[in-house]
Amino acid sequence: MPLPSVTVVNRLSSLLLPPTLWWGMSDFVIRAAQPSDAAAIVALLKELAAYEKLLDYFSLTEEQVVRDMFGATCYCELAFLGDEAVGIAAWFWTYKSFRALKNLYVEDLYVKPAFRGQGLGRQFLGRLARKALEVQGAMEWRVLDWNVPAIDFYKSLGVRLVPEWVDCRLEGLALERLAT
Repeated sequence: MPLPSVTVVNRLSSLLLPPTLWWGMSDFVIRAAQPSDAAAIVALLKELAAYEKLLDYFSLTEEQVVRDMFGATCYCELAFLGDEAVGIAAWFWTYKSFRALKNLYVEDLYVKPAFRGQGLGRQFLGRLARKALEVQGAMEWRVLDWNVPAIDFYKSLGVRLVPEWVDCRLEGLALERLAT
């Protein structure tokens, strides 16, 4: 069954909020990002980089977003409350060769602090999980070891942490040396 192009997240249905906080709240809308969202995407990812203490590495531009984030390299979903972009999920497909398994890799998941605890992260991941299930696949992502709130949230979803794997990264001069 194909996914709807827009997911409405009714805060009334959130199990994470006490009932007294449900009343009078608007709905979030999650949808695939569009090129006209490039400025919002850059702003949200810059906030994420600051939160992760990686702002020194941040160099993403709106032009790069338009070039890369609409299916050629990766995909992007945005959450809105009214006209305000309040969350983002950037993801792409990988492949697990030993298992012949298509894998949805979540590169970035971020919800602005004022909107956390209202079920939005769960809704983002649920939307992506449905995409993975449509191709009989799986999902995977990384989390910084010091980000205990995120780790606890992911564990509450049933995620299995995989400590036996270590990330490897080759870039800069080391990448150039290996390529020659």
